[in-house]
Amino acid sequence: MPGPINSELPPACWTDWRWQWRNRIEGHRALAALLEARGQVFDKGVLGHVVARYRFRAVPYYLGLIDWSDKQDPIRLQCIPDSRELDDDPAGCDDPYREVSGADVPGVVHRFPDRVLLVVTTDCAMTCRHCTRKNTLDGPRHLALLAHDAALAYVAAHPGVREVLLSGGDPLLLETDVLDDLLSRLFAIPHVEVVRIGSRVPVVLPMRIDDELAGMLRRHRPLWLNTQFNHPRELTPEAVAACGRLVDAGIPVSNQTVLLRGVNDRLEIMRELCCRLQRCRVRPYYVFQCDPVSGISHFRVERNVAIALQEELRTSVGGLCLPRFVEDVPGARGKTMIGSDHGQ
Repeated sequence: MPGPINSELPPACWTDWRWQWRNRIEGHRALAALLEARGQVFDKGVLGHVVARYRFRAVPYYLGLIDWSDKQDPIRLQCIPDSRELDDDPAGCDDPYREVSGADVPGVVHRFPDRVLLVVTTDCAMTCRHCTRKNTLDGPRHLALLAHDAALAYVAAHPGVREVLLSGGDPLLLETDVLDDLLSRLFAIPHVEVVRIGSRVPVVLPMRIDDELAGMLRRHRPLWLNTQFNHPRELTPEAVAACGRLVDAGIPVSNQTVLLRGVNDRLEIMRELCCRLQRCRVRPYYVFQCDPVSGISHFRVERNVAIALQEELRTSVGGLCLPRFVEDVPGARGKTMIGSDHGQ
């Protein structure tokens, strides 16, 4: 059953995000040792090949949510490498949105006229096996930090940009003073009206959202945060408290679920997730179809299944609890509603 990696740890360690970060598990040797300690049967050679292609990292907190007795545990599926990541996928591409190959400035993604995405770090508390950037986040952390000045100069030079999205990696893994400085410099640009942060920290490392971070974020307005809960079991007391701390600091929090085969592609799971999010004051905003990215085809839900799930959910929950089912189509002018050819 789910439980901490080491239940004998002092609570002060387990709830310290820096301890969690220092004790992260990464690389195939550390992962193999963890799997052996949990009595798992696996092929070391295959595991090594997968992790050599797609890196592995997870903090003890999220690993502690896994039910190791269940090979199809929804937390495990998002976290532990799978041999299917190496399957040939004719529909997949390493960089479908040309975030790296099409960037004029490293770390700057300018797909839409009025908004820009900045990749401000390559660090993650967990490498999600379904990540849209699983092929493009191998750069060292310090290079992403060095790119901040160039990215800010780019935003300043484009007066049509009114909204900036901070992404990564995970922006909330930046030290608080570094993120504070970055936000201050962004809001000092006259035409920047809104900043959004995209982060899975509330899900995978909720103790990072402490009073110091929340207090700093409170000083920057208008600031929004989008996160990604994919299964009700991720809404632990720690995660709920982290979301509450953000909302109480005046930061609206929205959720962008990724529709994942075997994780949340059933009505009862998606309904429970949306209802619990609403109770936590987190808006169920989007349900995304998996991106056409190499290495994640085993997660992709068939379009007709997604459309049916959307309709079932629409008739079983209220409007404020109902997310929009969308996909991000390369070359499209905006998000596309599942079952529609029109950008939204």
